[in-house]
Amino acid sequence: MQKLTAEQIKSVKGQGFLRNRGTDCFSGRVVSAAGLFTADQLTVLAEAARRFGNGTLINTARQCIELPGIPYEQIPAAQAYLAEADCGIAFGGTGAKIRPIVACKGTTCVYGNCDTLGLARKIHEQYYLGKADLKLPHKFKIAVGGCPNSCMKPSINDFGIEGRRVPILNSVFCRGCARCAVEAACPGKAAHVQDGKLVIGTNCLSCGVCIGKCPFGAIAAEAETVYQIYVGGTWGKKRRTGTPLSRFVREEEILPLLDRALAWFAEYAEPGEWFGAAIDRIGMEQLEAYLFA
Repeated sequence: MQKLTAEQIKSVKGQGFLRNRGTDCFSGRVVSAAGLFTADQLTVLAEAARRFGNGTLINTARQCIELPGIPYEQIPAAQAYLAEADCGIAFGGTGAKIRPIVACKGTTCVYGNCDTLGLARKIHEQYYLGKADLKLPHKFKIAVGGCPNSCMKPSINDFGIEGRRVPILNSVFCRGCARCAVEAACPGKAAHVQDGKLVIGTNCLSCGVCIGKCPFGAIAAEAETVYQIYVGGTWGKKRRTGTPLSRFVREEEILPLLDRALAWFAEYAEPGEWFGAAIDRIGMEQLEAYLFA
């Protein structure tokens, strides 16, 4: 086989195939809806790894699965195999576009304040798939987290979504217990009894852990799920913690905000500029005015 050209390597990278260092073989990156793979999909991937790769599968940081060791000439056959399987997975996930959506297991986690996988699947379908042809100045990463434990690190993504539940204090029901169940449950030590009454400090994480803990109803047993949105987060050689928007939002506000964030990024960022760098150059105040217009 002739030595691969730079153009050949670049071409297949845009299709989700990344060259294995020191070889003319590639890792094919496979994307599912929000990092959730079914047993049938994994069976197809295992067979594809045996047929076209080196028989191994690698999980990526963005919840994709890569099949390493695919020779260049086998790439079309590998693509055709997944297409013929018709089970909802495909090679991709690279380029200056919306990257695969990631989510924590908040849907099933005891700390989860929202259906993270359901929300991520909706974003996957409407944005990763629905806006696959949208060209952006740089890659754009989206993450969904279920609580302030931040397992999925929403604050280091370009658009991070984090489920919260704000406790509602009904101090009239507080009995000033010597051992307050709410105070004991609070991981951020924001809840405490002061002068015989429960108070919630400004350092409350809105994690929702205390909700339902008071047997007398000093904290309402239910609380609406709201979301903290982070914008402009990056990690790696250039690090920037995402800037939290100035207020929590409801679920129905998330996708319109994401639409506006993408539109702002496409309009105001320079070619090759990260979303966070564009925010720092132009100003968070201008971005927020655009997002909440």
